[in-house]
Amino acid sequence: TDEFKTYARAVVDNAKVLAEGLLARGIDLVTGGTDTHLILADLTRKDVPGKAAAIALEKAGIVCNYNSVPFDKRKPFDPSGLRLGTPAITSRGMGEDEMKRVASWIADVIENVDDHAAHARIAGEVKDLCDQFPAPGL
Repeated sequence: TDEFKTYARAVVDNAKVLAEGLLARGIDLVTGGTDTHLILADLTRKDVPGKAAAIALEKAGIVCNYNSVPFDKRKPFDPSGLRLGTPAITSRGMGEDEMKRVASWIADVIENVDDHAAHARIAGEVKDLCDQFPAPGL
């Protein structure tokens, strides 16, 4: 449908903005950006394991997956990457401005992976944003 085409374009547009925001904060992306709904961040240069970053991000209210990256020197259950997607937040009605905020929060958590106070602060900000964009059907 035309409605789904519009939604699918918004998902990809949001992923591109999120990718640009992460790159601007010095987070390497496996493909240098994205043309799809997914982003694979390589945290090797940040010296932060993907699993530790994913756990910290979840504490900050941002759910993602830890993931291996090409030529990863880390083990599969504690890899160097993060897999991020935009369908869920796009379904909530979020757009470019929100993607920029999410990119900033992700970078802040990665840069402060052991700072539990920062995670709690960001979790509050994430909740405030999500309250403005309720999940459809709930």
